[in-house]
Amino acid sequence: MLKKLLALVAMLFAVASFAAVDVNTATEAELDGIKGIGPGLSGRILEERRSAPFKDWNDFIGRVGGVGHKSAVNFSKEGLTVGGKKYSAAAAAKAEAKNQRGHKKQAPAQGADRKAQEGPGKDAAAPVTPPPESTSAASASKN
Repeated sequence: MLKKLLALVAMLFAVASFAAVDVNTATEAELDGIKGIGPGLSGRILEERRSAPFKDWNDFIGRVGGVGHKSAVNFSKEGLTVGGKKYSAAAAAKAEAKNQRGHKKQAPAQGADRKAQEGPGKDAAAPVTPPPESTSAASASKN
């Protein structure tokens, strides 16, 4: 009888560990139980949640610093949900593609900024400074 009871309790814990954790209702301990979420991140999540519940995954990613699309995929795999919904791979791919397009548009401007900060390139002539006069030559010309 005791073995059956222990087996039942063990099964309940196993099922509970795979249960979804909704970011809008989870306690700090439940958030810490998600792989990749530590005390610092769970604190930021709870702080943002105090102002308003998260509408969807994009709202969650946008409001919580340190959470991007890759971490959202990992958190969702670990059982985290927003409003009962898992983060879809399609949404992650779409967001990643949008993010890549944004980086390509910014690349030329960043290169131009870098050149301006570095100063003249290899092709530009470096200013030539004359060598200082030696003290013996200066004293010889005075005599």
